[in-house]
Amino acid sequence: MNTKDKGFNTKLIHAGDFEDEFGAAVTPIYQTSTFSFKNAQHGADLFAGKEKGYIYSRISNPTIQVLEDKLASLENGFGGIALSSGMAAVTTAYTALLKQGDHMISTGAVYGPSRGVMESIFNDFGIESSYVDTSNLDNIRKAIKPNTKMLYIETPANPTIQLTDIKRASEIAHEHNIIVVVDNTFSSPYLQMPLDLGADIVLHSLTKFINGHADIVGGALIVKEEALYKKVRKTMVMMGGNMDPHQAYMVIRGVKTLSLRIDKAQASAMKVAEFLENHPKIAWIKYPGLKSFAQYDLAKEQMSGFGSMISFGVKGGHDAGVTMMNNVKLALLAVSLGGVETLIQHPASMTHAGLSAEAREAAGISDELVRFSVGIEDVEDIIADLNDALEEIKVDLIEEVALN
Repeated sequence: MNTKDKGFNTKLIHAGDFEDEFGAAVTPIYQTSTFSFKNAQHGADLFAGKEKGYIYSRISNPTIQVLEDKLASLENGFGGIALSSGMAAVTTAYTALLKQGDHMISTGAVYGPSRGVMESIFNDFGIESSYVDTSNLDNIRKAIKPNTKMLYIETPANPTIQLTDIKRASEIAHEHNIIVVVDNTFSSPYLQMPLDLGADIVLHSLTKFINGHADIVGGALIVKEEALYKKVRKTMVMMGGNMDPHQAYMVIRGVKTLSLRIDKAQASAMKVAEFLENHPKIAWIKYPGLKSFAQYDLAKEQMSGFGSMISFGVKGGHDAGVTMMNNVKLALLAVSLGGVETLIQHPASMTHAGLSAEAREAAGISDELVRFSVGIEDVEDIIADLNDALEEIKVDLIEEVALN
């Protein structure tokens, strides 16, 4: 079925699908490493690109291609590239688009390993990087150098929920021929369309909302234009970061309920955010759907929904936050996000522990920050769980921190 002019939910179900010779209603798993050729000429034509087909699953595979085509359709891109993990997607983008002597500008409050791999490995290869608050467009302008080749944006940012204006940031970058990569993991294409807003490449950790069931690890890059797509895909193939066919099958299955899951989770997140905003033991909260959120207008402008990710600080600081997290019963104390289950974690000691204290402070990742991923459980149970955990924080601990 040609789904080009179809609605988002129709694309979720049908985009990328092909007619299986046995009439399979769902995409089969082509769990094979290699494919046989009809004859020697057929093999030669495939390698020469004269004929379409499959050679080796590191290069392409029918199951993986369905997922790639589906993601490209959802993001309005030329082509998708499915990878073994979100970090495989990050490192493939860096490797394909940056070389010795180049410079990258990135959101400061970015996923910890996305920054860690740049500073611990790519910097050693002679690639410079600057981490700034990209929500302030002047910071982007000031950070641009003659050798800047990439603007890497994560919005909403992990874990601060800070937003970057994709359209205006892309305009600034393109004035200097800088490629714009947007990590769209926190929103998914259901809530945000970076390519339509001017970005060149969209990145996803498929592990999160797109798969949505915390049972696979995967990543993806969706590229807007053909020439850039071919360059990035060649890098993935050469480096061997491809996804496995069974992985792809699981993501295809998971993504079909993306809109249903997000609608439920973000409706609950709004109620959770309102509860936390009015709780006496909460110092501050960041959720794009709250009118008190500093970038509420931008959220409405570039997102079609506010998502289900919340960051907040507990009065009493780090120790109070630990007390709370040790007393939740329904929410799982675990990293990752975007699944059907509610998750809670402490970025400063977990996902962003690899950054220096100075780097965390500059990015707005305070020791008191708690990241909360709202799942699809009954919202009354989620709120009751949070309330019970907050009750365990003693008033004297809050008063002691306030005095100090």
